[in-house]
Amino acid sequence: MGKRRADSAGPSSAGRGERLVNIFFDVDNTIITWDVKLRPGVHEVFTRLREDGHTIYLWSGMGPRWEVVQRFDLHEHVADCFWKPLHNHHARMEELGITIFPDYVIDDHVEIIHAFTGSHVPEPMLPLDRDKVMWRVYDEIAAHVSRTQLD
Repeated sequence: MGKRRADSAGPSSAGRGERLVNIFFDVDNTIITWDVKLRPGVHEVFTRLREDGHTIYLWSGMGPRWEVVQRFDLHEHVADCFWKPLHNHHARMEELGITIFPDYVIDDHVEIIHAFTGSHVPEPMLPLDRDKVMWRVYDEIAAHVSRTQLD
């Protein structure tokens, strides 16, 4: 599967003075369920994040998950996929070929949130149509961007 250029991620909000961020989403139990269903709101939140000018990446401890991008038609949203470092997070980035620094991460494992900055999510709620976690994540990213603009 080919890579999409990060600068084609969507309309830029840089002209509005907003800080654009590289957002890394974990895959299993974060954007997909244990039985490989897409978590509700993923397409809508990814669309909004891109419209805000941010760049979305997927990473997983199981390697680059292009099959998830393909299966759920996420091509227009995802700039690239990487192996996720499961320990020594910062030190292993070069070894794993991660060429972009994650400004914000979303994961079901709290260790990765502590290593970087981000949102911890529980595994998807059942019944799945009641799960609204992705919208909370969007709000947390927006709040993070607002806070970092003040720096």
